[in-house]
Amino acid sequence: MSEPTATTPTIDPIPDGLAERAALLGGPEGTLTDEQIRDFVTEQLAATDYDGKSVCLIVPDGTRSVPLPKVLPAIHDALAGRAASVTVLIALGTHAAMDADAIDTLLGSTERGAQATYPEWTVVNHAWDDPDQIADLGEISAERIGELTGGLLTDVPMRVQINRLCVESDVNLIVGPVFPHEVVGFSGGNKYFFPGCSVHDVIDISHWVGALITASRIIGTLGITPVRQLIDAASELVTTEKYCFTMDVKEGGADLGAVAYGDPQAAWAASAKISAQTHITYVDKPYRRIVALVPEMYDDMWTGAKGFYKSEPVCADGGDVIIYAPHITEVAAMHPGLRDIGYHNIEYFTKQWERFKDHPWGELAHSTHVTGLGTYDPATGEEKQRVNRYFATSISKQECEEYNVLYQDPTALDIEALRDDPDTLVIDHAGEVLFRLAEERQSL
Repeated sequence: MSEPTATTPTIDPIPDGLAERAALLGGPEGTLTDEQIRDFVTEQLAATDYDGKSVCLIVPDGTRSVPLPKVLPAIHDALAGRAASVTVLIALGTHAAMDADAIDTLLGSTERGAQATYPEWTVVNHAWDDPDQIADLGEISAERIGELTGGLLTDVPMRVQINRLCVESDVNLIVGPVFPHEVVGFSGGNKYFFPGCSVHDVIDISHWVGALITASRIIGTLGITPVRQLIDAASELVTTEKYCFTMDVKEGGADLGAVAYGDPQAAWAASAKISAQTHITYVDKPYRRIVALVPEMYDDMWTGAKGFYKSEPVCADGGDVIIYAPHITEVAAMHPGLRDIGYHNIEYFTKQWERFKDHPWGELAHSTHVTGLGTYDPATGEEKQRVNRYFATSISKQECEEYNVLYQDPTALDIEALRDDPDTLVIDHAGEVLFRLAEERQSL
């Protein structure tokens, strides 16, 4: 591959009429009742042909904040006696597999267990590391990748592989939230196929394209981003019937403000337009210091770094972003290669491409996401970051230095006092709401 360069993306608007193809309940204001949700789910599934068909029900893992117990019982009852089988596939991407207790919590089945709560359903983790569980759908040519990415990648084809359940079942039914996302703009929809149920090639290429655009620029951008185009093109190779419930989750993750149903693209578009209003907070000025309080559902820095992605856009040049998560003890057990590269900005990699081109691109992308904008001078070896990022976790100072990040002792931070500092933004439950400057407000 030729030496890449970071770029400002060309974003196509959501096509007219796409969101309107989906059925929609709710909106940016208010909270849906359990009865409203159940009636909507029941009505939509009753109007769709699931009779006698095998269903792959794709759900997020525990790193996504969504009250699945508000929708899954209604889905279970609506498909009972109709679907020939239902297999719940947890879309891990390359996250660690969830154990039985974690699955029960995710599905709302802690009292009786998943089997008793959802009789006849089978629940499995996406086995991204088991070749026997993966189907090969072919290759998207380098020429086509160049078209989809606006010329960001021009000489790299993409092998499209996915969990066999997604292609061997008669119907795929995706159930998941939509949030601002550092790689694709807004999460949800076909993203549950790729990277949710795929393997490294699609994950690495899509994440690297997002990194070249930079997380700071793409996150929360409403439209069909180059990465969304890659994901949708790969999903076209999944030829089974595809439906999707997308949800707008209220802050804190316990309630829903809206739910949409339709094909994955339409349902995503409907919820993305709402999420752009509910999950982006605009502030008038940048802050010198940001303290992102990361919730315990993020158990390592690979997932907990969302606290950085979603706050860095409102940090002043030269300011500090502190990821506060005393419960986090490791960077990424599933991605040990991060230790070999550390955390750096995009220029550090693109201007030394021969050195890094063979390293997994997904790890390179994550590295840049946790660093933000910056520069690198290959002549002097000097790297400068736009902002300083600190780990206030249980990861030691020595290990932080090995990863090229700054260390902050979490016990030395007085969070309540920092809330009173006008130059500090303290973010509770960081990782869901995106913060941007008011001057960047999008027209909807």
